Amino acid sequence: MKKIHKIIACTAGAAAIVCAAVGIRAWLQEQNAGKGYNEIRNEVKADTSAEDAETDDVEETDPPVEIPIDFDSLQEQNPDVYAWITVPGTQIDYPILQSLDDNSYYLTHTIDGEEKTEGAIFTENYNHTDMEDPNTVIYGHDMRNGSMFQNLLNYQDREFFDENREVIIYTPDAIRHYKIFAAYLYDDRHLLQSFNFHNTDVYRQYLDSIFSIRDMNACIDTSVEVDTDDKIITLSTCYGSQSDRRYLVQAVLVSIEK
Repeated sequence: MKKIHKIIACTAGAAAIVCAAVGIRAWLQEQNAGKGYNEIRNEVKADTSAEDAETDDVEETDPPVEIPIDFDSLQEQNPDVYAWITVPGTQIDYPILQSLDDNSYYLTHTIDGEEKTEGAIFTENYNHTDMEDPNTVIYGHDMRNGSMFQNLLNYQDREFFDENREVIIYTPDAIRHYKIFAAYLYDDRHLLQSFNFHNTDVYRQYLDSIFSIRDMNACIDTSVEVDTDDKIITLSTCYGSQSDRRYLVQAVLVSIEK
């Protein structure tokens, strides 16, 4: 009997060690999430702050816009990269990817193809990569260390919402500026499978449903006019441990520099 108890104790001890090791590994992955993207950002994104300051007193002209992202280098690393998203006032500053044949790939894989919990910022092939769809849905994980799309949750604070309303999306040939008009908790339905945004009536009803939200925890700017001929983006992230909920931040296209 003592031998059996000893075996059980040893087995339980080994299991505890394995569980602890798995827990430590997961914790380390969370803490280090997104670090690889920091290196990529430093390599491919130009610092335009000095240029912006210098152009304040320069006579306005219309030269071709300079894209401050080295898309050639990014696409050499991974041809699935087609855009770059920046949300001023947050840490969101990442390439956007899309897999042609596996919509779930970038849930668990980074830009360099490594299998990691942070995955990548990505869209699915229900959207085109020209940013011309009525609603482009962009996904990213809510990582505890503040990386990826975790900062979207800051928009739960009304003051933060009011002060940080811009989203910039760079593509190889243009810079698109969007204005955030809504941030709210939603269910986990697949938007692009649930709504045909190319149907004007469906799109109209969908927009009306957003502006009619009366949840005190939602931030909706009803003064922003969004119509069916407008193009919006939906930034979507998970919400803590609630697997059946998503936090959405939505913005409407207001200008394009080419």
